[in-house]
Amino acid sequence: MKTKTVKIGSKVIGGGNPILIQSMTNTKTEDIAATVAQINKLAAAGCDIIRCAVPTMEAAEALTEIKKQVEIPVVADIHFDYRLAIAAIEHGADKIRINPGNIGSRERVQAVVDAAKERQIPIRVGVNSGSLEKDLVEKYHGVTAEGIVESALDKVKMIEDMGYDNLVISIKSSDVMMCVKAHELIAEKTDHPLHVGITEAGTIISGNIKSAIGLGLILHQGIGDTIRVSLTGDPLEEIKSAKLILKTLGLRKGGIEVVSCPTCGRTRIDLIGLANQVENMVADIPLDIKVAVMGCVVNGPGEAKEADIGIAGGIGEGLIIKHGEVYKKVPESELLESLRYELLHWNEN
Repeated sequence: MKTKTVKIGSKVIGGGNPILIQSMTNTKTEDIAATVAQINKLAAAGCDIIRCAVPTMEAAEALTEIKKQVEIPVVADIHFDYRLAIAAIEHGADKIRINPGNIGSRERVQAVVDAAKERQIPIRVGVNSGSLEKDLVEKYHGVTAEGIVESALDKVKMIEDMGYDNLVISIKSSDVMMCVKAHELIAEKTDHPLHVGITEAGTIISGNIKSAIGLGLILHQGIGDTIRVSLTGDPLEEIKSAKLILKTLGLRKGGIEVVSCPTCGRTRIDLIGLANQVENMVADIPLDIKVAVMGCVVNGPGEAKEADIGIAGGIGEGLIIKHGEVYKKVPESELLESLRYELLHWNEN
């Protein structure tokens, strides 16, 4: 679904541009060195836009120095204090995230909007199901997708009425299917770009499953311009998951895809350890191919046919398989290194 384009620093979202991956730092923003180090690590892993919490004036002021040391756009996340939003804008934030509902009076929201308008900084209007207004909860007899959408569009209209439409909308819920329905409803009612995520998704396992289902259902309908996989864990895990979700849906190319078989009684090698080692090893190799990791030589060559290259373990030895054919046998201890060599010299074949 075609949305308007919005410029966030050096990036452009909406209007059919590629879906960008966001994450959020978990360092104290006031700690410039730690925040810069984390942002640059995330950017190297594939993060396109980063959000930083701005709970204090010191955090807002730190943005000036942080911005000098990072390449990707920085979004300031503000709650409650409108003065922090204005300070973040003045200190170079490429975008601000506010919930107008908790910023206070209309005059205070207007002050933030005026500061953003002066510098043409986009505002992300964020509404979470957990902070839905009481009157909307009563109107819809509980927290519902319809209520979330109405709340978001009310706030968007308030800012538009103040003479500013450089906006991105974010509506999130930890209820996956409610979140999906809300995005389907809002996509029909606005052309502002949408930032999509399942909020408070949970730990690495539950968060990944809920995010994959929710984002998959939403993105597959052509809804969404930026995404975040919210995980209770290292933000680097969010980037890995987001890249894989986009790649699985065919919305992003590049990067090696690793497929591996489940373990069974025939497995004679540490397949789980090997598959994890392969996944980590290929993360920095810029090829758009599929690598198979198979546990035994019985099904290995056949199951690896769909992959460009694969390895299969035996007793004390392993096979390198290319395009479904056994390419060579190597000692088990050399299997990983042999695969890496083949990948690094892939384009020479």
